[in-house]
Amino acid sequence: MAEKKVKKVDHEDKLAKKKIEKEPLPELKPGMTVKVHQLITELGPKGEKQRIQVFEGIILAHQHGLESGATITVRKISEGIGVEKIFPLHSPNVIKIEPVKQARVRKAKLYYLRDYGKRLKEKQLAK
Repeated sequence: MAEKKVKKVDHEDKLAKKKIEKEPLPELKPGMTVKVHQLITELGPKGEKQRIQVFEGIILAHQHGLESGATITVRKISEGIGVEKIFPLHSPNVIKIEPVKQARVRKAKLYYLRDYGKRLKEKQLAK
């Protein structure tokens, strides 16, 4: 019997074709409103498609400093419902993190914002 040759598709080769460069991380603090650009891979009937999705929200927590396992928790309100995502900072899927503004906060973990009704005092960041 003749053996069928299976073509291996390397995920790294596909990313190299798209030439997506990862930018250096800015200084991230709790209370900062950020735009996180994330690479999304969709499987459809025509094959894989990649797109960049932007998630804008406030940083509730920053864990593990600058280690390889460092993460940030970002929260936004979408159509009246709170949505939280945990982003690994050094993941190849996180393309860019763009700071928008900084709120005045006095704690390192802002989990109280989940039930908080008031707005925080904010200042624009210099670009």
